[in-house]
Amino acid sequence: MRLLLTCLVCFATFLNAAEPAPKPAPSPEPKPAPGPIPGPPPAPPEKPEVKPEPAKAPVAEKKEEKTGTKPTVTAKRKTLAEVTRGHQHITGLFEFYLDRDKGTLHLYVKKDQLGPEFIYFNQTMDGVVQAGHNRGQYGDERIFRIARTFERIEFIAENTAFYFDPQNPLSRAAKANTSHAVMASESIVADDANGYLISATNLFLRESLLMIKPIGSEGNKAVLGKLSETKTKMQKINGYPDNTAVLVEYVYENAAPSWSNDDKVKADEITDPRYVSIRVQHNLIRVPVNDFKPRFDDPRVGYFSTQVTDMTSTGSTPFRDVIHRWHLVKQKPGTKLSEPVQPIVFWIENTTPVELRDVIREATLRWNQAFETAGFKDAIVVKQQSDNATWDAGDINYNVLRWTSSPNPPFGGYGPSFVNPRTGQILGADIMLEFSFLTNRLRSQRLFTELGLASAEDETTTASSRDPHLCLDSKFAQQGLLFGNAALRLRSGTDAEMKDLTREALIKLVLHEVGHTLGLNHNFRASHLYDAVTIHQKEVTSKTGLTGSVMDYMPANIAPLGVKQGEYYITKPGPYDHWAIEYGYSEALEDPEADVKRLKKIAARSHQPELAFGNDADDMRSVGSGIDPRAMIYDMSADPVAYGSQRCELVKARLAELLTKEPRQDESWHSLTQAYITLTSESANALVAMSRYIGGVYVERAFVGQAPGTTPYVPAPKVRQEAALAAIGQYAFSPDAWSLPPDLISHLQQQRRGFDFRHEDEAPKLHERIAQLQKSLLDHFTHTDTQRRILDSALYGNEVLLPQVMSTLTTAIFTGDPAAGPNTMRQNLQSEYLDRLLKIVNSSSYLPAAQAVAFGEIERIRTILSAPPLVVTPSHALFLTYKIKRGLDQQ
Repeated sequence: MRLLLTCLVCFATFLNAAEPAPKPAPSPEPKPAPGPIPGPPPAPPEKPEVKPEPAKAPVAEKKEEKTGTKPTVTAKRKTLAEVTRGHQHITGLFEFYLDRDKGTLHLYVKKDQLGPEFIYFNQTMDGVVQAGHNRGQYGDERIFRIARTFERIEFIAENTAFYFDPQNPLSRAAKANTSHAVMASESIVADDANGYLISATNLFLRESLLMIKPIGSEGNKAVLGKLSETKTKMQKINGYPDNTAVLVEYVYENAAPSWSNDDKVKADEITDPRYVSIRVQHNLIRVPVNDFKPRFDDPRVGYFSTQVTDMTSTGSTPFRDVIHRWHLVKQKPGTKLSEPVQPIVFWIENTTPVELRDVIREATLRWNQAFETAGFKDAIVVKQQSDNATWDAGDINYNVLRWTSSPNPPFGGYGPSFVNPRTGQILGADIMLEFSFLTNRLRSQRLFTELGLASAEDETTTASSRDPHLCLDSKFAQQGLLFGNAALRLRSGTDAEMKDLTREALIKLVLHEVGHTLGLNHNFRASHLYDAVTIHQKEVTSKTGLTGSVMDYMPANIAPLGVKQGEYYITKPGPYDHWAIEYGYSEALEDPEADVKRLKKIAARSHQPELAFGNDADDMRSVGSGIDPRAMIYDMSADPVAYGSQRCELVKARLAELLTKEPRQDESWHSLTQAYITLTSESANALVAMSRYIGGVYVERAFVGQAPGTTPYVPAPKVRQEAALAAIGQYAFSPDAWSLPPDLISHLQQQRRGFDFRHEDEAPKLHERIAQLQKSLLDHFTHTDTQRRILDSALYGNEVLLPQVMSTLTTAIFTGDPAAGPNTMRQNLQSEYLDRLLKIVNSSSYLPAAQAVAFGEIERIRTILSAPPLVVTPSHALFLTYKIKRGLDQQ
């Protein structure tokens, strides 16, 4: 038996030796994506226009083995020299090879580029607002690395949201239950001793690196059809030692664009709705190697930050969020005031109107005042781009103040930056300024039916949610300019006053947007620096700044009736700005623990009134958002109710003389109509700001022990809430709150342009406009969060209870009408208010206590309906009675 087994083993060994071992199968040939058709003659070598096609992997050669009849396949990869022979070589951080005859493009990845981290960042070079893209729009930055997996090169985005202490054993499980993102994977088509060549088509001409279509916005997604694989093309590749920029035109096709018939989306800037182009620049950046020290975020100071959670911390707030700031280092370390080794340099783009350049330069350089507080002299430098400059403003190596005049601008100013996600170091920034900010026009064609800035749910809210970088300061500043010009003209203001208003508005806008590029959030509590009297005293406000910060949205500070005009806008960094820059940019101590204590000492001043801070997450512009009425847009002074009441009186006086002073000889009545819209919007804005005090809660974010005697949550004072209720009753809900002379109404005509009125008749729509103004207030009073907060805050000190609030509203809305009965606008208001009460009673979303209060007000209204003056308008009274019966019986 043993002999037999030995023979079998020997025979098997002989067979194995006789037949050659099978060779590994060759790597599959990549399926080429359809490449774009070669376009017009190529551009100069330094700015190539290319229409790449994916390169095909070399076909494996078939080879007959000499010792057998069975053919085998041997994979033979071409060399780099063979594939790139005759191609243009573009050098820089990453290398590209361009075949100018065929339009194909390849990326060369060096072996030493496998493993290290890089930064990816994108920006829109040009687009259309309707598609969610506009010139200068910044995308998100991310860390990525390049890896080789078998015969492919992968681009992998890393998850940077978590931190593990390398000394903690848990760091060995740092990748557990998290996912990186493999953005692209390409076959190696050639190599040499130093690296690998891959096709660049799928990497850049597809949506591999970013989503071009906005996510979660159906209207914008509809504008962009299907990505065209033949028309999408690379336009330019710029290589630099530390970054490479690839500009791509993405073309989207939609054979039947239904949105083009929608008047809300259609626009002249889209030449043909079937074909929409978006130009995006992809930037691949070397991670900086320097001595930059990350600085951790403190919730009391408002910086943009990259959020990082410490997964090895046992604390209740395991946050290691790093703030966004420039790398400023003193030439003379340790001195009180020193110039930086490398200042922050901004260039004024040559598109900037010549007459504005000096003002823009002056405004930008005023930030140096705040940097001196942090110990830096001339931290910011401003230069002018020459008209024949060879570099483009889209070059991320330059920080540019840019100007455009867009048909449908989404902003008037925009100041984003991009950073190293690992450290928070700002690597570059641009400031976009729109000429529309300075134009004396309202862009809406529906002046009466679009509320504008006073609406809590208008396009400003939608835009903010779509793009977190978007800043709307210029829209508020433009409203301020329009209102200020109207108010000054009506009081026979001089040309010098008009110029001062415009100059101060522009300085404030530039200061605001530059502040964003320095890393600063909005600060919507800054307008409370001075009281409603002092704020108009220029001799006081000019010393410190009109408000606490330039980072607020504020109205034009037009003096009320009988008061001397003061500053229109803040024109230099305020106290908060100095403090914030000190926290973010002051020189760090060598001892990390000592530096932490130093920074905590700076932040511990946050309870000082002039350093008050609240950003977009705190403000109450949208109904149901925020709780602190002091963190609000379009409020002004430490007493916004008194200031707002003065503004309402000023508007009322100007409306009374509008017809006699506004119309201009040999012009249409459009300016009169625009002035009416602007003035009424100003009143509405002031009223909305006042309304937030009802049910408002003051928030104090001082740390424990920082400010003895302070409490995190304190209900708004009784006197302020009652004053707001009274003002709203008088200026928004009283019978004559929005009354206008009939001869003024009959002149509110818009200028015709072509077929603009085809979808909407041109008659003044006063009922709709006033109803919108009043609804924007009722939205707040009857919102579930407001009603609940009034009930909750009564448990910790609120003295204005829900029955008082609702009773005051009912009195304002249902009493005081003349003997002839309520006019039609009042009838609309009464019906709307009753609908809100019935909704509260019939909705389980409200607390029973709130439902009981609403039910009581309905019963009170039922009684009012049977008494004068409502009985004078029997149809109206019967209709409201019917609503009550139907609304209460529907259960």
